Amino acid sequence: MKYTQVHIEAIGYELPPVVVSTAELESRLSPVYQALRMSPGQLELLTGINERRWWEPGYPLSLGAAAAGKKALAAAGLTGADLDVLIYAGVCREAFEPATACAVAHELGLNPDAAVFDLSNACLGVLNGIVEVANRIELGQARAGLVVSAETAREINENVIDRMVSTKSVELFRESVATLTGGSGAVAVLVVSEELSRGKRRRVVGGVAQNAPEYHALCRWGMKSLLPATVHTVEKVFGQQAGALVQKSIDFGLRHVMVPFMETRAGEVLKYGVDLGLRTWKKFLGKLGWAADQLDKVICHQVGAGHRDAMLKAFGIPAEKEFSTFEFLGNVGTVSLPLTAALAEEREFLRPGDRVGLLGIGSGLNCLMLGVEW
Repeated sequence: MKYTQVHIEAIGYELPPVVVSTAELESRLSPVYQALRMSPGQLELLTGINERRWWEPGYPLSLGAAAAGKKALAAAGLTGADLDVLIYAGVCREAFEPATACAVAHELGLNPDAAVFDLSNACLGVLNGIVEVANRIELGQARAGLVVSAETAREINENVIDRMVSTKSVELFRESVATLTGGSGAVAVLVVSEELSRGKRRRVVGGVAQNAPEYHALCRWGMKSLLPATVHTVEKVFGQQAGALVQKSIDFGLRHVMVPFMETRAGEVLKYGVDLGLRTWKKFLGKLGWAADQLDKVICHQVGAGHRDAMLKAFGIPAEKEFSTFEFLGNVGTVSLPLTAALAEEREFLRPGDRVGLLGIGSGLNCLMLGVEW
C-alpha cells in the first residue's frame, strides 16, 4: 500500500488515574511466591515493567475513547461534525452489540452522514483503522476519519491474580506472566486528507501487512464457560472460588457460567512473532524504497523488554532510534503504539522531517508496518 494525500493530523490520549506498581501486584502474589519458592522481583525482571495504569472500577471505555477523541479534534481545530468515519479499534469493548463506536460517536456529536463501526484485530486494531481511513481518503470517500480505542487491564489482571493465589500453580504462573504485563489507556488518531491538513505533517507514505495464521492459538483472550464441568476440575484449574460458583450454578440449574481467561505461550509468541516481524520488515523497506539506515526513528508495539530487544536485534535497529513506554504503562494493547508515538513527539524524540516506522504486531499472528514522514 502507498499513499499520496494522507496525514496523521493529531493524536489524543487519556491516561487512567490509578497507578499500579509491579511491586504492588507481587505483594498480592506473595502466597504464590512462597509456595513456589520464588523470590520477589521476578515479574519486573521478566518484563521490564515497573508500573501500569488502571481505570476506576466500572469506568466506561467509550468515555475514555471519547475523551482522547476530543483532544485530537481540538488539536486540529475540528469537531465531530467534520468527520466522515469513526472507528473504534480496541480489543476491549463495552458489549457484543451495539458497536462501542456508537457510544463514542454520541459523545463526540458526530456528523450523521459518517460511517461508524468497530474494528477488531488484537493489538493491530488502531493501525488497521488508520489504513481503513487512509484508503477512504485516497479513494475520495472521506476527508477526515478518527480511529479511537480504550483498553482496560484491571479486570483480567485481578482475575488471574485470584486464580494464581487459589491454585499456586507454576504452570499458571508461566502462562499468565504476559497477562500481568497489561495496562490501561485510551487513544485517538485523527487521519485527514492533504487539503484538510493544516500543518502538512506526519504524511503516511505507505506500509505492508503480513500474516502467519498457523500460530493463531498461541495467545487467546476471551470468555469461557465453566459448565458443564465437575466442581473438582474447576477448582483445580480456576481455584476454590470458581469451584464454589460452579456448585451454586449447578444447584440453581444454570447451564453456563462465563469467566474471563487469557492464555499466552509467551516463548513461542516471541519466536514466531520475531520471524514474522523480520519478514514484514524486509517487505516494508522494499515497498517504500527505504534503506534501514534511512529510518530516523521507530515506534514498536509495547510488550516488554524481551520482545523489544529481540525485535531491534533482528531488524538491526540501534536502540537509540526506538522510544519505549512499557516500563511505566505496560502493554496497553491497541493503544500502546499510537500513545507511545504521541508521547515521543511531546518529548521531542520525534521531530518534523523524521522518517518514522510504526511497527505493529498482534496475536493471530498479524504484522503491519507503516512509514510516516513526521
